[in-house]
Amino acid sequence: MKKIYHLASCSTCQRIIKELQPLDGFILQDIKTELITEEQLDEMKNLAGSYEALFSRRAMLFRKRGLHEQTLTETDYKNLILEHYTFLSRPVILFNNQIFVGNSKKVVAAAAATIHS
Repeated sequence: MKKIYHLASCSTCQRIIKELQPLDGFILQDIKTELITEEQLDEMKNLAGSYEALFSRRAMLFRKRGLHEQTLTETDYKNLILEHYTFLSRPVILFNNQIFVGNSKKVVAAAAATIHS
């Protein structure tokens, strides 16, 4: 599968998608307008190893809700991501049973090298 879960209004996601061009055959899913399904999240979790690996602690709601003061379980991470798109670390790039999560230079470089090798 070739898919990128992103937020269209996020300048960082837009920049990364431009950096990764050409993206022949990729499906781009804006997670704000087309919400992530439980099946999609489960697929991401199977590749990433955990829901926590997909979770963004940078989300404004993380602190606003006091989640930084709680001990969260895998079920909590899953439910929070399904509840609100902002809890997904973005972008999430799926390519041939590999997953690249987040926007660090290292992750983006690894994704680019894998996609264009």
